[in-house]
Amino acid sequence: MKKVMLKTSLGIAVAIASSQLFASGFALNEQSISSMGTGFAGRSSSAEDASTVYGNPAGMSRLKREQITVGGAAVIAKTDISGPGSSKGGETDGDMVPVVGVPMGYYVKPLDDHWSIGFGVYVPFGLVTDYGSDDAARYWGKKSHVEVVTFQPTVSYAFNDKVSIGFGPTINRIEGELGSNLASVSPLAPADGEVKIKGDDTAVGYNIGILVQATDRTRLGLTYHSMVDYKLEGKTKVNYPLLGLNDAKFDASLKIKTPESVDFSVTHELDDQWTVYAGSTWTRWSRLEAIVVNNEVPAGAAGQFATISEEQNWHDTWAHAIGASYKVNKEWTLRTGFTVDQSPTNNTNRSPRIPTGDRKIFSLGAGWSPSDDLTIDVAYSYLWEEDTKVNNQPDGPAQNALRGSYQAKYENSAHGVGASLTYRF
Repeated sequence: MKKVMLKTSLGIAVAIASSQLFASGFALNEQSISSMGTGFAGRSSSAEDASTVYGNPAGMSRLKREQITVGGAAVIAKTDISGPGSSKGGETDGDMVPVVGVPMGYYVKPLDDHWSIGFGVYVPFGLVTDYGSDDAARYWGKKSHVEVVTFQPTVSYAFNDKVSIGFGPTINRIEGELGSNLASVSPLAPADGEVKIKGDDTAVGYNIGILVQATDRTRLGLTYHSMVDYKLEGKTKVNYPLLGLNDAKFDASLKIKTPESVDFSVTHELDDQWTVYAGSTWTRWSRLEAIVVNNEVPAGAAGQFATISEEQNWHDTWAHAIGASYKVNKEWTLRTGFTVDQSPTNNTNRSPRIPTGDRKIFSLGAGWSPSDDLTIDVAYSYLWEEDTKVNNQPDGPAQNALRGSYQAKYENSAHGVGASLTYRF
């Protein structure tokens, strides 16, 4: 067994949603459309519908009727790339993030005045960047996909009409792919080579929360989403004909931890029409320092060509949000919010896999309730990031031959739209 170091912003992947978009790193925010309308301010204190299973499981105690919430969000990203590009040549364009969708579904059933049960299916982490076969970034990160789908059975208990708690174990399925091209070092074989690493795993975590009705009009919420420890097992595939490696496959395993996070928020009803929200989320991205891929690679030349080394050194992040809603009448509620969100990347190790900087997000939303049994929520968000630079330099002559250097400036923005339906039985 040959141990190959893979220091990367992902190290894993097959993906549903873009990390460059609405949360830091490769975390996603789109688990609730009603919360999306307020920029996710008040996510752990609002408990508007069954999506509180994710936002704060203690919030199920506020839902007095059995209900189901289903929905999804779509993200349309735009990236402008400029700069020298790669020393190995290639195009520089901005089409590396396709349009993606994020589904969600929740169910809550009150059992009595104290106990409620629920279930959720959602996507807490996801990423996709896919550069073209002629793109200048392909030697440093041609393709990066990650998808985590979570199943969460949940229970909450209300001690009284002021304080409730909630808990849910999470069963998390992760699948991933990481790929890069290898430059040819001989005119006899001018085509690029390629390395792909794929794997998957299932692991368990948990979410826990507390909700406090501090006054008649003010609620406080605190939610903890645990770290989840994965060991992905799969294959490393190397195609480099110069060494006689024609789609050679090796067994591979990879350990990675998705980070824990803490969300604290406040919901305050100013009057019967206006409600304001505020919240902050801390995420422990500093866990992502180095990822080790264990490849069963034969000794010799094949080992160095199976190696992808991309140092990241991520740091912990904070996101802060404020929002408001206005109840126009019994049927209509309008929402808005503003979010500032730190990026975990740094200027030294930033990769074309996740070329992001700090971001700002403006959100609008609306809820329509044509009856007491049905609510339809819609939301729109616009995100813009600070301009970021990527400056990847080869580590030694061998890497220079295979990858060269890559320098570029990224200007990222995105539109997000979402809709959900809540039905109460």
